[in-house]
Amino acid sequence: MSDLQRVIANLAPRFTAVSDDIWGFAELGFNEVKSTARQAETLAALGFRIEKGVGGMQTAFVAEKGSGGPIIGFLGEFDALASMSQTANIAEQASKAPGANGHGCGHNLLGAGSMLAAAGLAQTLEDNGIAGTVRYYACPAEEGGSGKSFMARAGCFDDLDIALTWHPAPFNGVRSTENLAVTSIDYRFTGRAAHASNGPHLGRSALDALELMNIGVNFLREHIPTDCRIHYAITDAGGVSPNVVQATAAGYYYVRSPSLPQVLELTERVHQVARGAAMMTGTAVDIAVRRSTSNLLPNHVLENALHATMLDLGPVPFDDVDMAFAAQIRETLTDEMVSSSLRLYNVKGDALLNELDVTSPLHRGVLAFDGTSHFRAGSTDVGEVSWVVPTAQVWTPCWAIGTPVHSWQVVAQGKSPAAHKAMIHAAGTLATTALKLIHDPSLIEAARKEWQTRTGGKPYVCPLPESAQPPEPAAA
Repeated sequence: MSDLQRVIANLAPRFTAVSDDIWGFAELGFNEVKSTARQAETLAALGFRIEKGVGGMQTAFVAEKGSGGPIIGFLGEFDALASMSQTANIAEQASKAPGANGHGCGHNLLGAGSMLAAAGLAQTLEDNGIAGTVRYYACPAEEGGSGKSFMARAGCFDDLDIALTWHPAPFNGVRSTENLAVTSIDYRFTGRAAHASNGPHLGRSALDALELMNIGVNFLREHIPTDCRIHYAITDAGGVSPNVVQATAAGYYYVRSPSLPQVLELTERVHQVARGAAMMTGTAVDIAVRRSTSNLLPNHVLENALHATMLDLGPVPFDDVDMAFAAQIRETLTDEMVSSSLRLYNVKGDALLNELDVTSPLHRGVLAFDGTSHFRAGSTDVGEVSWVVPTAQVWTPCWAIGTPVHSWQVVAQGKSPAAHKAMIHAAGTLATTALKLIHDPSLIEAARKEWQTRTGGKPYVCPLPESAQPPEPAAA
């Protein structure tokens, strides 16, 4: 065991406790007040300098330790999902507080694991007199809020050399993905109320405008690239009285595309449809972008370095008790759920399905990595960081093989000993790889050259407009 791994092992109990506390807080995006305080106080006690409220978000902070270059950043998340409360460490769906929030994506583990990597690396640099600055980024609201985009717009990542992160999963390995860029927009139409029978000519229907917009976007779908996506929800139908011309109506749209320039172009086309609907109905439309996140840029230099570390460290050291509980969880999953969950991470065809022993409750190996990327039809605000600085991530098996994300089974496993072991393994992988990069600056240079090629060498421009502002935490 290396000096760094011994440091990680010694610090681990402190951070598994942080993870379990945040699992219990289960706070939604932009409202992670207790979670961010718990993280900040833990790192401050270890000598990290804390800058709070970055990016205009009360629940965001940056913790830093060390001095000089290079500057290595670890990304952490800690937001929960609504209505996903579940009792821990049981293999049946049950909750002491039905309808409450729960960590259905494992972000309690994600944040604590990245913190552990930062703390372990910083202490190792300090103990050995090695130059370098270590940062932990407390990133709120990954689930639909794009906290990292607000941080990127504020320049929080501009001076980083490398950004590393991880995510809980049902497997152990590097998976190089290219995700979709996304913009989410509120369209609010304002018209004029009138009696729908006695004076309909006096009214200007905001609901008509919204319906025409939705119809226009439906026709637009035929004329956009097949790998783009547009989704919407009606958030205000103007009331429940059919004898009143609706004076207000609103819709909430997601526009997704494989590239940032394309999503901005497509979003403007949707804007034009909304403006046209307003013109047709004599109403006004207010267009407000809530969030905008770039597509994820993979970095194969960093991914290969992470994979080499994972091979050196080997599998997560699960024991028979871990396997037994995972087997109980597996009994709650259908074959379709298992296949669907694994295809979410697939590389080529059924390669991942074939490589994993799906009869095993937990993954006890390291997946092969061929240095290529694959497409995932989702979005993550890690993408925003990847346009600012070379970025890469790993996955470790916190869940039974086949566990679908955003499920009660994820929440049930979120405080298990197996999840703790996988979290510590992720921290060790990230910190060890970061130390290799510090010792070998040529790897950092190679990663930056690849990043410059992928970005076209153009300066980063955040797609999030200044008009978009993060919400304040809700009153307790």
